[in-house]
Order: sequence, then structure tokens, then C-alpha cells
Amino acid sequence: MMMKINKIKILALGLLLSVSTYSFSQEKLWTLQECVTHALENNISVIQAQNTLLLNEQDIKAAKGQFLPSASANLNHSLSIGNRELFPGQFVDRTDNSTSASISANQTVFNGFRLTNLYKQSQLNLETNALELERIKDDISLNVVNSYLNILFNKENLETAKVQYEFSKKQLNQVQELVDAGVQSEANIYDAQATLSRDLQSVTVAENNYELSLLTLSQLLQVPFQGFDVKVIEIDNPSAELMYNDVTPILNYAFENRNEIKVAEKNIENSKIGTEISKSGFYPTVSAGYTLGSNVFFTNLITTEESFFNQLNQQKGHRFNVNVSIPIFSRFQNKTAVARAKIQEENALLGLEQSKLALESNIQRAFTDAKSAFRAYEAAKVSLESQKLAFGNAEERYNIGMMNAFDLEQSRLRLVNAEASLINAKYDFVFKTKVLDFYLGKPITQ
Repeated sequence: MMMKINKIKILALGLLLSVSTYSFSQEKLWTLQECVTHALENNISVIQAQNTLLLNEQDIKAAKGQFLPSASANLNHSLSIGNRELFPGQFVDRTDNSTSASISANQTVFNGFRLTNLYKQSQLNLETNALELERIKDDISLNVVNSYLNILFNKENLETAKVQYEFSKKQLNQVQELVDAGVQSEANIYDAQATLSRDLQSVTVAENNYELSLLTLSQLLQVPFQGFDVKVIEIDNPSAELMYNDVTPILNYAFENRNEIKVAEKNIENSKIGTEISKSGFYPTVSAGYTLGSNVFFTNLITTEESFFNQLNQQKGHRFNVNVSIPIFSRFQNKTAVARAKIQEENALLGLEQSKLALESNIQRAFTDAKSAFRAYEAAKVSLESQKLAFGNAEERYNIGMMNAFDLEQSRLRLVNAEASLINAKYDFVFKTKVLDFYLGKPITQ
């Protein structure tokens, strides 16, 4: 009986520990750096881009191998059975066994520098895709930071909504006391209750927005949503110090360092090499080869043949060959290949210009958005201070009976809207400043 009780205690303790461990794991708060690191390590697009680099490395090995001679061995045996006409009108039943063996090597001597350019192109593909991987990582990092800030924004909105709800509860109690004392009419209670209901609805909406922002980031990180939460970063009130005065340094840095520009430049190099590869079709191809071979033959009509290995040794031979292939007419294949390569080269040049224009447009828009966001933030601060003063004055007038409940509620709503506007303006300005940091190569997780 005691053993059973001890087993039950052990099981209960194990269950308690497992639940505690599970609860602890669910209470993990993700920092911004952890979110970015996890996304970069587990995002499918990043993994696919990394696999592309592995494929490029194999392509480089294959291109290197083209400079080496190819070698092969060949072994053949044939058996022939049946009547043969040795002389006119004379047939015999003949069985033949023929064996041949050879080892050969072939080497490309010259093919219009095609192999050299293919090797350069394989290296360039690796460099290009490595830059593309970094570009993908940059975009993912920016998306994670945006989602993270959106969570903080919604969390602060939720806290504000809760404060307003608590204030409305307190206001309802005050109105109830005034009505009980006969100072105000009972209709004011209904107004206060309606205000409390609206504030409760605002809390519900804010909670939903907060949950949706958490869901968005968890899906971006590809982690379970259940129990997912982030560590709150205290976003100080931003100042003009976060703002850039001139967009020119940002543009200059971006044109020299942004990965999308480097990818476009690599594409130009790649297209030029492609043109050289297509021109190789006009050059002759020279190759050389060597073969060491021997053969063995047995038939039932002869009994004086040498042994297998003696024949193999006696009949061995060497063969050297040089082959020169000169293109004369390729049915316009070479000509059209060069023409297509020239067009692709022109498109690559246009692609670089397009990338520069797109990058400049994005930076100019981000710079303009950041300036507008800062002005909106400054205006929101002034507006909030004014609404605080106005609401304080309205409360005093309401308490002495010089303002009705409807006007007081309108003043409060203007205060609530001003608080929400300030929160929105603050996070909008911080994120848009982070976008400028992003284009300037600064860490955006700090």
C-alpha cells in the first residue's frame, strides 16, 4: 500500500515538474534580437538561398573539372555461334570468342576560351547569389522589426484603453454618488454607463489588435502562437536627434553598399561573360586523345592459338589522335547566340539603372515620410497637452454643474483621440527612422 502511495507521489511530482517546465517555456519573452536571429536562421527563403549557394559551389567544382582530361575504360566481349561460309560452297560450324579492352583519355586543348569563361561565370554566380542572400536577410530583418514595433504600439494602445476604462468606472461611481446626493439627475448615470460600455469595447478592440500583431510576428518567425510574447522595449519619446538633416549621404552610401545595387552590377559582369561564351562558337575546337588497347580472339577451328594473356600482351597498341573542328556554317546558331547575349547585356545595364532609380525613390520616400512623421509627432504632443488642459477644465466645470455629461464626454473623447494619435505618431516616426538607418547600414535591432 505504501509503495502504491509513493508511486502516486512520484507521478504527481513528475507531472507537476512537467507542467512547470511547460509553463516556463510558454512564458519566454522574445527580444528583438532573438526574433531577428531566429527569423534569419529558420526562414524558408533564407534556407533556399543558402541551398542555392551550395549548388553554386558544386557548379564551380564542375567547371574546374572541365579543365582536366577525361578518362574511361572499355571492356567488350562477343560470342558468335553458327555456320560460316569459309570458302564458296563450304560451310562449317564455327564458334568465335572475341575480347577487347582499352583505356582512353581525352583533353580539350582549345575551344575559344569557353571553359575559362564558364569557370568565371560559375564563380560570379556564387558571388551574386551570396549578395542576394544578404538582401533577403535585410528585408526579413526589416519586416521583423516592423512587426515587433507594431506589437509594442498595440500593447501601448491597449494600456491606454485600459486606463480610460478604469477612469470611466471611477467616473460612473462619482456620478452615482452625485445622483444619490441629489446634485445630478439620474439620466447622467445612463450617460456614464454608456461611456463605460464604449470604453470596454475599445479595450476589446485593442486586445484583438494586440493578439493579431503577436500572431503576425509568430507566423513570420514560424513558431507556435500559443504562449508567444515579446519583451517590451521602452521606447523613449523621440527627438529631432533621430532625424537626418540631409538625404544625400544616405543615397551615396546606399549606391555604394546596398546589396541590390551590387547584385545588378554582378548581373552586368555575368552578361558580359555570357557574350564571350557565345562568341566561342566562332572559334575552332582542338582536342587530343590517347588510347591504350588490346584484343583477344578464340575460335573452335584453331587449336594453336596463344593463351588469353599472351594474346592480350602481344596485341596491345597505342593510339594518339588530335581533332580540330572548324565551324563554317552553324545555321545562324552562333550569330543569334551572340546577338541574344548582347541584348541580355543591354538589359543588365538597364537593370542597374532601374535598381538605382528604385533605391533612390525608396530612400527619398522614406526620408520624406520620416520628416512628416516627426512633424506629426510634434503636433500630436502639442495637441495632447492642449486636450489635457481642456479636459481638466471640463471636469472642474462638470463638477460644479456648469457643464453637462455629454459635453464632458466629448472633451474626454478628444483627449483619448489625442493620446492615441501621439502613440501612433511616436511609433510611426521611430520605425521610419529605422528605415533610414537600414539604408545607411546601421543596426536596426538597437
